[in-house]
Amino acid sequence: MANVVVVGAQWGDEGKGKIVDWLSERADIIARFQGGHNAGHTLVIDGKVYKLSLLPSGIVRGGKLSVIGNGVVLDPWHLVEEIAKLQGQGVEISPENLMIAENTPLILPIHGELDRARESQNSVAKIGTTGRGIGPAYEDKVGRRSVRVADLADMATLELRVDRALVHHDALRRGLGMEPVDRDALIAALKEIAPEVLKFAAPVWKVLNDQRKAGKRILFEGAQGALLDIDFGTYPFVTSSNVIAGQAATGVGMGPGAIDFVLGIVKAYTTRVGEGPFPAELQDEIGQRLGERGHEFGTVTGRKRRCGWFDAALVRQTCATSGVSGIALTKLDVLDGFEELKICVGYDLDGARIDYLPTAADHQARCTPIYETLPGWSESTEGARSWADLPANAIKYVRRVEELIECPVALLSTSPEREDTILVTDPFAD
Repeated sequence: MANVVVVGAQWGDEGKGKIVDWLSERADIIARFQGGHNAGHTLVIDGKVYKLSLLPSGIVRGGKLSVIGNGVVLDPWHLVEEIAKLQGQGVEISPENLMIAENTPLILPIHGELDRARESQNSVAKIGTTGRGIGPAYEDKVGRRSVRVADLADMATLELRVDRALVHHDALRRGLGMEPVDRDALIAALKEIAPEVLKFAAPVWKVLNDQRKAGKRILFEGAQGALLDIDFGTYPFVTSSNVIAGQAATGVGMGPGAIDFVLGIVKAYTTRVGEGPFPAELQDEIGQRLGERGHEFGTVTGRKRRCGWFDAALVRQTCATSGVSGIALTKLDVLDGFEELKICVGYDLDGARIDYLPTAADHQARCTPIYETLPGWSESTEGARSWADLPANAIKYVRRVEELIECPVALLSTSPEREDTILVTDPFAD
């Protein structure tokens, strides 16, 4: 059976939550493979709004197994809060439908404290983090000083892991003028939260490989967007993990052969939260109009998103690095009513035309967008569920996007509602 990876193909906020929810009906298992609770998904189901930031989007669907893989960094206190909130909305969550990889690193309070302290004292260039400890938790993972889910089951091991981490963190805190960590209080807090996490712990790599052999369909869910990838994003204004599709296999413990289709989620225009380069950004009334019509505020942070025209050069680039098989184009309805639309087709760098965003930060800063202008449409596309419901110029816009990014549209989303989706190619088709 086909297994599908869903990745954001811009700077995040592309509407992955709705698409993953829409696809989850066809899947047996939905697995998160990277990121933490710094990326939000908003789902609208039968008029009811669910806001997720850590749990896989499939958790709101009955009869599905949701998995948090080892590529994620997990804040156990946030996990408990998010579960309680969803249960309050009538969502059933138990070890029967939620599983957490035993080797998942934990986000501790010290990670958030360090994250916020660094950002507040950074006089060179702020990264624009959410301050939730994601970056420091990933640093501890590669520094081999993480506390992992499995460590919560044994007090001797837990204390050893905490002591190893504090050798590093207390030194950093001294340099930042912070008080040393209260070791005993941290261990007590972890001991208290441990039962709430351990009941979901499992060897995810084994479960998923067994389920695949049994013919179950797996939907791999990423967070953020490919332009925030630690290697291929607009470094250093990126997240602290690999976001592109190749991480799906590593982030749950499966081989790359488990991936059959990569679906890139792409907004019909471009947005970005936080700092960093954004060649097609519009700091005018058009950018403001896009933001207002698209309700462009972060699900997790509430921060206003920067808005601009669709950047085909960037999306073509991320489609290549993630091996995207087809895209899901979202928020087409936000473009309703514009007399004309622009698409960035490349950049001018010191008088030379290039068709990709260069790696060097100074080159990125000097890139100016080269636009192609297309006619807009006055009719509404909101709620369209077939090509016949779309204005001719909207179809022309979609077709031109396909040509420029060198990748076909597999799905088209025309509102936040789950059923307002036009299916072109079923990613789960064998």
